[in-house]
Amino acid sequence: MKILQFGRFYPPDMGGTQQVMYEISEGMTKDGHTCDVLCSNTKAVYEKSHFDKYIVHRTASYGIVLSTSISPSLIYKLWKIHKDYDVIHVQAPDPLSFLALFLVRPTAKIVIHWQSDIVRQKKTLKYFLPLQNWVLSFANKIVCSSKKYADNSSCLQDFKDKVEVIPLGISNKPLVSNKNNVKKIQQKYKNKKIIFALGRLVSYKGFEYLVKSAKYLSDDFVILIGGTGVEKDNLLTIIKDNNLQNKVELLGYISTEEKNDYLESCFLFCLPSITKAEAFGVVIVEAMTFSKPIVSTNMEDSGVSWVNENNVTGLQVNPKSSVQLAEAFNKLSNDKNLYTQMCKNSLQRYRNFFTREKMIDSLTKLFKRI
Repeated sequence: MKILQFGRFYPPDMGGTQQVMYEISEGMTKDGHTCDVLCSNTKAVYEKSHFDKYIVHRTASYGIVLSTSISPSLIYKLWKIHKDYDVIHVQAPDPLSFLALFLVRPTAKIVIHWQSDIVRQKKTLKYFLPLQNWVLSFANKIVCSSKKYADNSSCLQDFKDKVEVIPLGISNKPLVSNKNNVKKIQQKYKNKKIIFALGRLVSYKGFEYLVKSAKYLSDDFVILIGGTGVEKDNLLTIIKDNNLQNKVELLGYISTEEKNDYLESCFLFCLPSITKAEAFGVVIVEAMTFSKPIVSTNMEDSGVSWVNENNVTGLQVNPKSSVQLAEAFNKLSNDKNLYTQMCKNSLQRYRNFFTREKMIDSLTKLFKRI
């Protein structure tokens, strides 16, 4: 088959959706299919990159407005190449990709990979809904990463007959830590129990509640948060106002290699997100490959609470509760048997549900079926 992945960005630009696109292109290609990528660049030039056995087209972008890349040439590029493919696999939500589909009307089969509802831009959503509903009607299939999210997405209720649940999967082969760096990290923090979190510093990630949880923790813990974003100054203010400089550190941007070292070094991984804009949490799966227990929030309409199975692979707490976060950290610290069992369960759940091979196998069967 010849497949075109269509989305906003692609690695080295990082993020959960970009990671999934990478895993799909790499996995499909290794299985003998063509799986090229069409996306926006992060600068105002067109670039064509040749990976091992596939091509990435990055069209010139003139900035981002409301989380949408301004790349008019993306539409032209889709019109120019769409007839070369059997399936166009679209990462949603992305208004520009949806507009391109509407204008081009590709003859290939269309699969929408529904990563998340539009949550933050509620005021503009009402203007976008007619286009979104047209695309969902036009599509042959809609893939959702968890049944829980599919069942709770108001956007998908009229299209349930098209929805297929395929959990996201990643390869654990590149997730290798450097033993020397791991040792340095643990020495730097004096062998304290590291609570590690990673993501864009934006409001829906809930990092302010993770920072405040340090008030209820002993000096045996240290909270490390990797990532950059608009909430950085607010988080620094919270740290300063609560005198938490010795308990919480913002690491800033960290590379993939550094991420692996911190995942190996940490006592547990925390994802304190507070809205269903966090639809799945690929980074949770990455932590699972390192056998780390997860502390996350119980959002009824998000797939996160399905990925991290409560009292099995980790603990779930109510969103926006710094006290409950601290209680969960202390519970895992005080119960060695529980901690050890959750470490084992975490790795096993990754193997059972979230490998790249399982995702690629399910997607391949779907693409062939349509």
